[in-house]
Amino acid sequence: MTLLVREMLPSEAHVVSTYFHNATPEFLETMGVDPTRMPPALIWQERIGQQYALPPERRAAVVALWLMDDQPIGFSSCDKIVYGESATMHLHVLHPDRRQTGIGTECVRRSAAIYFDMLKLKSLFCEPNAFNIGPNRTLQKAGFKYVKTHMTVPGPLNFHQAVTRWVLER
Repeated sequence: MTLLVREMLPSEAHVVSTYFHNATPEFLETMGVDPTRMPPALIWQERIGQQYALPPERRAAVVALWLMDDQPIGFSSCDKIVYGESATMHLHVLHPDRRQTGIGTECVRRSAAIYFDMLKLKSLFCEPNAFNIGPNRTLQKAGFKYVKTHMTVPGPLNFHQAVTRWVLER
């Protein structure tokens, strides 16, 4: 089996919108996502395409696609970008049968390498829902260091929740 992690192409943006729009309300809740805050699929796809067209130093977001034998198995996105300084990443495994298999750890490592190189980062943060054990374990295994657990609204799709902040520094 061949694992490849690379920047997502605009033509692949449907992977992101389909993942969120097809998720059950229960699964969205484990991620801290408020379904009423999700943009329509086409808007989501347009936004990814618009960011892809910009030079890295002007981007507000970057998305990495995770492929196993040329089939999407997950993705990571990066936002809150301060070029040359820091950004915040998110991680998602598409299919439940792939979760908790360890594949996410290597995908996170490779995604982080893309973000560090492309955006010239010094620090990369991630703030998963504190009660979502999978991504918290994955980040620790991928070399991220625990910073703190706190209450916040981590992104535009989220409700107020407890999150665990992790950091990877270069």
